[in-house]
Amino acid sequence: MGNTDIFEMMAKRYDTSERVHIAKVASDAIREYVVDAKDKNAIDFGCGTGLVGVNLLDDFNSILFLDTSQNMINEMNQKITEFEIRNAETLCFDFEKEGRSDLHADYIFMAQVLLHIDHIEVVLSRLYEVLNAGGHLLIVDFNKNENVASDKVHNGFDQENLIELMSKIGYREIQSKTIYSGSKIFMNHDASLFVLDARK
Repeated sequence: MGNTDIFEMMAKRYDTSERVHIAKVASDAIREYVVDAKDKNAIDFGCGTGLVGVNLLDDFNSILFLDTSQNMINEMNQKITEFEIRNAETLCFDFEKEGRSDLHADYIFMAQVLLHIDHIEVVLSRLYEVLNAGGHLLIVDFNKNENVASDKVHNGFDQENLIELMSKIGYREIQSKTIYSGSKIFMNHDASLFVLDARK
């Protein structure tokens, strides 16, 4: 996945108060679409240090924290040990490079991850394969923002275009809405976040 080297360097100082706040916004938005999931398994895709997934541990039977950065995974492993988390596992893996036929989940959520992925359709297709029938993919990310110019990340997403792409892959019952606006939260620009829910 794109920018892994940057996240490797950031891992130890990643959990700033601003990131913790945005993670809470994301996890609250995701929770709205999680129904009767106490016996269900989830994947926190591109989990970073686990800020979003840790907020959702009580909502699921188990969560697999997955990231391409081993240093981020190490930070999450420390949290599992420190807080004696029983229903979490970690995996360092890059879905942009290859798929995994041995992974299956009822819910996959990804918060501010899609903007770092070069080959979006490839990854969303591989995640579709991981989902159990009727499972949900939940995406929290930035709305398209013309003020952001970067060769490292996408400048956000048009919700309608993303829905169209996901429908083509096979996702159904797709719904999305803007959930949050903040000052200088995206590459030092004011920006807004959306949540998107899609089913297999």
